[in-house]
Amino acid sequence: MARMLYSATMSLDGFIAGPGGDMSWLTDYLGPNPVADELVPRIGALLIGHRTFTGDDPNRGTDAEGAFGGTWSGPQVVLTHATDRPAVPDVTFLDDFDAAVAAAKAAAGERYVNILGADVARQCLQAGVLDEILVFVAPVLLGDGVRLLDWPGGTTARLERLSVSEVPLAVGLWFRVLS
Repeated sequence: MARMLYSATMSLDGFIAGPGGDMSWLTDYLGPNPVADELVPRIGALLIGHRTFTGDDPNRGTDAEGAFGGTWSGPQVVLTHATDRPAVPDVTFLDDFDAAVAAAKAAAGERYVNILGADVARQCLQAGVLDEILVFVAPVLLGDGVRLLDWPGGTTARLERLSVSEVPLAVGLWFRVLS
């Protein structure tokens, strides 16, 4: 059965995007990443929030546009209230959280459902369906923007460290969600 993995690159002060969802800061920290390269073939589907799907790709207009620098392709499930969008190959638009999770898991098979987007990740954690978190911490302070996880009034989530890795432009932290 598919496991749910939230992966992101964040600044040292906890932001995955700058103000207004700006991802241009990430350009300086993209490069060789053996951990991400090994993960890509283990992903069976993406579960993406609407803002992330329509957002600012730091590789837009290049061969590296898209998830994981354009190296990943396959089924994507976008959780959005705007489901009346034009058809996009390999993309399903759903407005129901449970249906989106089920569709992504079915599409992933035995591989990971990789979650892209802080709000969708929070919803997965809140619903108890988030299994793992992989965060690459980049050596930069953004000061403002979209947090890795923002859950005002939320409860503590205990994590178990699975691995710590140094990649050329960041430090990778991989955790299992315990509760």
